[in-house]
Amino acid sequence: MTTSAPDAGRLLPAGLLERFRARAAGYDAANTFFTEDFADLQEAGYLRILAERRPGDAGGMAGAAAAQRRLAAAAPATALGINMHLVWTAVAGLLADRGDASLESVLDEAGRGEVFAFGVSEPGNDAVLFDSLTRVDRLPDGAYSFTGTKVFTSLSPVWTRLGIFGKLEGHDGDAILHAFVPRGTPGVEIVEDWNPLGMRATQSHTTRLSGVRVPADAVFRRVPVGPNADLLVFGIFAAFETFIAAVYLGIADRALDLSAQALTRRRSMVADRPLADDPVLRNTLAAAAMARTAAEAQLRGVVQDLDARVDAGPAWFSRLVTLKTHAVEAAVAATRTALHVGGGSGFSASSEAVRLHRDALAGQFHPSTEESARATVATALLGPPSG
Repeated sequence: MTTSAPDAGRLLPAGLLERFRARAAGYDAANTFFTEDFADLQEAGYLRILAERRPGDAGGMAGAAAAQRRLAAAAPATALGINMHLVWTAVAGLLADRGDASLESVLDEAGRGEVFAFGVSEPGNDAVLFDSLTRVDRLPDGAYSFTGTKVFTSLSPVWTRLGIFGKLEGHDGDAILHAFVPRGTPGVEIVEDWNPLGMRATQSHTTRLSGVRVPADAVFRRVPVGPNADLLVFGIFAAFETFIAAVYLGIADRALDLSAQALTRRRSMVADRPLADDPVLRNTLAAAAMARTAAEAQLRGVVQDLDARVDAGPAWFSRLVTLKTHAVEAAVAATRTALHVGGGSGFSASSEAVRLHRDALAGQFHPSTEESARATVATALLGPPSG
């Protein structure tokens, strides 16, 4: 997989990417949604890519990851926002490819233009998918009521279908219920509070659920609280970590390009030579590029195995958290290098290198965090802690 994969080039021609790159600084400075980018991507059919080329034999995961990496090199926040829609369509496709058609409606609706978003992250919930602070109550007519707070709800200005989950307590054990709610559902409130350091254009506002009524037939999954082997959990984890990695590798790609351009352009007055000839700076650039290459190889292996339906069992989770962690590390290293070699003018708040570095720093907050990732890998090797 490369950033110039045929599908990526067809969906995202160079001229379109340059328009995205030209707009990115303005969205960031104004802390506004990528409205024009979104319209262009919709018109190009970009949000339908996994409905039209599904995960599996068609190579949907590889194609979408390559496209997201290419998009992120031009406009990281645009790519990260679009990620959330693509994750849901990837989950639907991964499940269908493994014999579970429970989310076929997601692919159908995405093909008709619906926009999906994640209402999953909750303040204070480090169990992520395995527990929820959102309360679910059963209503007399058999429907359910969801009450809770969701954070990092990317695509807040434009989503039309929000995936939510919450905990239903019961005598036969607590359960996590997953459902989609349409935009405009009573009790769904978008709190416009997004003002972060980086990835500003995603407009990932807080979403409050206050007694949101969900019909029984809109609940598409019920799983037990706690770690479990449900295919939905695997699908969400696999799609999310893979596309997050693709976005941050796109940031690394662009940062390395900027670094090479700066070293070629700048000269040392003392040594009377281009900085591209400085052995220390060459070494610095090479180290960042090697980290990018290693994460790139991991991404290639993961998407190929997901499309090939490789059954790695629990080992999948170690692979996925390692991929995400290394991709974010590669992005941070590459953007730090771009700042280092770019000279004092590159420290301007309006410089692309500074913006890319701020965007790269956001990667540490996406699940799994570095600490959580290492705990996952350690458990795979040693088993759970005895205490």
